[in-house]
Amino acid sequence: MDTLNLGRIGISIDLSPSHLDDARTLESYGFTALWPSGGQIDRLGRLVDLVRATETATIVPGIVPVDVFSPEQTGKLFEELAESGRFVLGLGGPQTARPLAGLHRYLDDLAVPVDRILLAALGPKKLEMARDRAAGAIGLLVTPEWTAQARPSLGTAELVVDQFVVVESDPDRARAAAREPLSFLATVPGYRQNFLRMGFTEADVDQLSDRLVDALVAWGSVEKIASRVAEHHEAGADHVVLAPLGASSIDAGRALSELVVSSK
Repeated sequence: MDTLNLGRIGISIDLSPSHLDDARTLESYGFTALWPSGGQIDRLGRLVDLVRATETATIVPGIVPVDVFSPEQTGKLFEELAESGRFVLGLGGPQTARPLAGLHRYLDDLAVPVDRILLAALGPKKLEMARDRAAGAIGLLVTPEWTAQARPSLGTAELVVDQFVVVESDPDRARAAAREPLSFLATVPGYRQNFLRMGFTEADVDQLSDRLVDALVAWGSVEKIASRVAEHHEAGADHVVLAPLGASSIDAGRALSELVVSSK
């Protein structure tokens, strides 16, 4: 159920020199949630700017890394934006030897209501934490089968799937665009472990096989991408974030805006 007013489909947004204008444009296309990339958040004030630049869309950072910004910093951010009713705090990490313990400590010190927090989560223990200490979970680089397996673990909590998409029907070009971020992300221990847990082989991960790419990244026509989004919804996702690769958020958002209309 949509307790956070995210709607069924959101879109990621690049923090470029034009991102405030881009946010207003994507909002006009009908996207009800905008997800600035966590890797581009160099200062939390950018999220304040996005909320103030828009009128109806919910802003969700995907994600704020807890090993970069302190609980005090994120708490102050939420306090500043709480009155808008259009900000949800997406958190992820930390990249440490004992990430669960570190995240528990962070949440202990965080002055943000549980029902306004989403946690990046892939494994069973992290999903349980997202259920018990947040409003729900964000899964990145996952299949609809993962979504179906994660849904029962979360109970009534929100399940968000961040879906990489490439609006390109040529297989070689589409897979090349997909492999750019995957070449790094496949080396991150948490993602690699989850790829193996989902049934991919070591060779699939090491070689970024077509099998792996095609399962994790939705590419092709708008209709083909819509089919993957529908699979996640049918498997139990409350909200799917479209994360365009190989094109700007605006170009991809324009092409994919019909998905938002059809999902309502």
